[in-house]
Amino acid sequence: MPYIHEDILSVAQKQPILLSDMELLYSKDRLVPGSVQYSIRRYRHHTQWNVDDTGILIYHYNKTNKEENYLELKFCVSGNVYCREKKTECDLCKFSAAKTCVEKVNSIDVLSFSFKPSYLTQFVKNRKTFSVSDDILAFRNTESFSRVLPLCGRNRMAIDALLNHTYTDSLENIFINAQTQILLLYSMECMLGEKEESFTCKFLANEADREKIINARAILLQHIGEPITIRELSRKVAINECYLKKGFKEIFGTTIFDFYQNQRMEHAKYLLYDKGLSVTEVSLLLGYSSISHFSTAFKKHTGLKPCELLLH
Repeated sequence: MPYIHEDILSVAQKQPILLSDMELLYSKDRLVPGSVQYSIRRYRHHTQWNVDDTGILIYHYNKTNKEENYLELKFCVSGNVYCREKKTECDLCKFSAAKTCVEKVNSIDVLSFSFKPSYLTQFVKNRKTFSVSDDILAFRNTESFSRVLPLCGRNRMAIDALLNHTYTDSLENIFINAQTQILLLYSMECMLGEKEESFTCKFLANEADREKIINARAILLQHIGEPITIRELSRKVAINECYLKKGFKEIFGTTIFDFYQNQRMEHAKYLLYDKGLSVTEVSLLLGYSSISHFSTAFKKHTGLKPCELLLH
């Protein structure tokens, strides 16, 4: 099963970032026997990139071929430091003790973990009634689905441990196995929450549809300055408008319109405050027909007029 990092990056980024523009600092793919297949990619994080820390849980179910079933966790985190020295402690900065160390690089880290049913079923108890988590781990649920997961402090600690550990060989396998079980536990808790009975979306019953929804989000980000209608968007990703709207709300927890407006206004704040562009310039870049329309939308989102933001 191939690991695809573009989808989690598409979910996490607040502005278009092409994978080809990202400098890969570190890469690792490994299979822990009888446990988990995992992948880690660490990229240089440029200061102008705006990325949300996030995760995705994906339940892959194939009705005709049970061998292709698996549960996948994907995470994208920023704000970490990658030391290009291969030793346990960098002689220049003692692994981030000095702010001026030339070997220290801010990173965007993308991690993927894949669990087969043969591994997950060990956690399911034999009993007459089953919980939703039992149905997922035992692959009794017969519809594929995915959930975007906000990163809690507990998941962050587990991810940080995976990125910075110094174990090797068999001890590394034991450590990876323990940390991935922790990630699985907290991710399941986060996904199920208080509404265990309603985690399946019939509009996202297969991986191809989920990829189309995630691609739609990426296209919206690419059209920040060129407004696109839902009809045009549905044609670009080759999915029914109704499925697109319902699937987008299911995966990302917001409507297409609200997401797009939010991203445009966040980008406007960046252009005004960080780049120093004028209100007129930003209004044109974001495709508004008039400055007043832009100003009204901006105030609705931020509570301030564009000119008032520049005074803060």
